[in-house]
Amino acid sequence: MSDKKVKESTASSFVFRLTDNGWRLGLIWHPRLECWMLSGGHVEFWENVAEAALRENSEETGWETRLVAGPSSELPAGAPHPLVPAPWWVQELTVSPDNHTQQPHVHVDHLFLAIAEGEGPVSEPVHEVRWFTAAEIAEQPDIAEDLRVQAKDLFGRVAEAAAR
Repeated sequence: MSDKKVKESTASSFVFRLTDNGWRLGLIWHPRLECWMLSGGHVEFWENVAEAALRENSEETGWETRLVAGPSSELPAGAPHPLVPAPWWVQELTVSPDNHTQQPHVHVDHLFLAIAEGEGPVSEPVHEVRWFTAAEIAEQPDIAEDLRVQAKDLFGRVAEAAAR
């Protein structure tokens, strides 16, 4: 028996929006896991990771979003193929069985920075959505520590990144 775990590509987003009171991070309430988390999910066979992130944002939050590409190198002049927006981070998480895979497995999660567009949601979200300040992220008990660390970093960079 192999000790290799199934690895599945996923895409998640730190969805920010600028309000009259500053930047807020939108998180969804995950009913099965009972915590606040990023919108995201599995990459379907017909999409790349950036397309999956946009789809998941729309489905789970109801907001249309745009991705802000993470740090990456530009394609050389004359490169013939389009560049897919780079995630800010890619990390592997061991996860419990879910509706995709009936055994413990690994999510190779592509983490994007996204900006909510418009004045409000354009569709009914699949999950409850709450918009948190940086201080609320630091204090909210139902948020994973890794999300807190990454959100703190992005709160410090979102204004400059959004202007791109």
